[in-house]
Amino acid sequence: MSTAIRDTAAVNGVIDKIQRGRRLTVDDALALYHADDLTTLGVLADRRRRELHPGRMVTYIIDRNINYTNVCNIYCKFCAFFRPPGHGDAYLLSHEEIFAKIEETLAVGGVQILLQGGVHPEIGVEYFEELFGAIKARYPIHLHALSPVEIVGAAEVSGVSVETALRRLRAAGLDSIPGGGAEILAERVRRKYGRRKGGPDAWIGVMEAAHAQGLRTTATMMFGGIETIEERLEHLRRVRDLQDRSGGFTALILWTLQPDNTLLEGKVRKASAHEYLKMLALARLFVDNVPNLQVSFVTMGAAIGQTALAFGGNDFGSLMLEENVVAAAGTHALVQQEEIERLIVAAGYLPRRRNMRYEIIDERGDPR
Repeated sequence: MSTAIRDTAAVNGVIDKIQRGRRLTVDDALALYHADDLTTLGVLADRRRRELHPGRMVTYIIDRNINYTNVCNIYCKFCAFFRPPGHGDAYLLSHEEIFAKIEETLAVGGVQILLQGGVHPEIGVEYFEELFGAIKARYPIHLHALSPVEIVGAAEVSGVSVETALRRLRAAGLDSIPGGGAEILAERVRRKYGRRKGGPDAWIGVMEAAHAQGLRTTATMMFGGIETIEERLEHLRRVRDLQDRSGGFTALILWTLQPDNTLLEGKVRKASAHEYLKMLALARLFVDNVPNLQVSFVTMGAAIGQTALAFGGNDFGSLMLEENVVAAAGTHALVQQEEIERLIVAAGYLPRRRNMRYEIIDERGDPR
């Protein structure tokens, strides 16, 4: 047992700090993590969640993750989805194929398209201007599209700055940006995962530029790989610091690395449910300025997603009519709308549909 685990006085001091509503330091978070008291962490995180979200409402969204291409020249070691340019399995969806997927989404009450792919070396801002314009001309749907690394890639192909690319994409119909590609915002980890992806400042820079232009985004963290707990907390600190500056993150989403079928298979162990719940609760307590914390039933399974609602989570994520990236790593956990609502109700909460800005869009009265 380490000294940190035995330091009861330090942990009690952190708990007192939380109860008095004071911001945690990285050292505070480390003390809580090493104490490994999952029950106490859960109680503290649930209390914080209730302060931010009084009542029993748990939200979710109906959308579809359309992976418009699997061509990518970043070569991340943890990704089983991408194919290099020229590969026999490489694809780029046509506009008609994307339109068909959008129509299927609208038919079941979907309100958003999550449009992401690889970093295609031949696709610039012009491609997305044409695509987004065509989508918006046809369909009343929210475009939650392009992770920061895709935006950087498109800007480079077109020879423009990130700021210019964002202005043009927004004018073409981009409504918000997903937080994908963050992984762990620590230099060492990002170099190990894929040097071509850029350091943490690149991801932060795109998000800060987007927030400055009025775009709202989510923030993500993929953990359970080669990172240390200190690097996980560095990631959470960077998210918290940017939120202090810009206020542009609507939600924080944590999920665990899925190593199967990747270059990391056999080299890292999948994070356990215990580890996932511990990190989720810690994120709720440490990142005190991002109001919504989404649980990850796609990587952890529906039952753990349900349990996570008692560890700080207030959002059940997306119905996600389609998911290909995590599925490529052998993880399949999509559920139907009725099942999402059943799981939420069984956990003692009231399900409500939302949009990307966390505005409630169904009509079932007062959720409290």
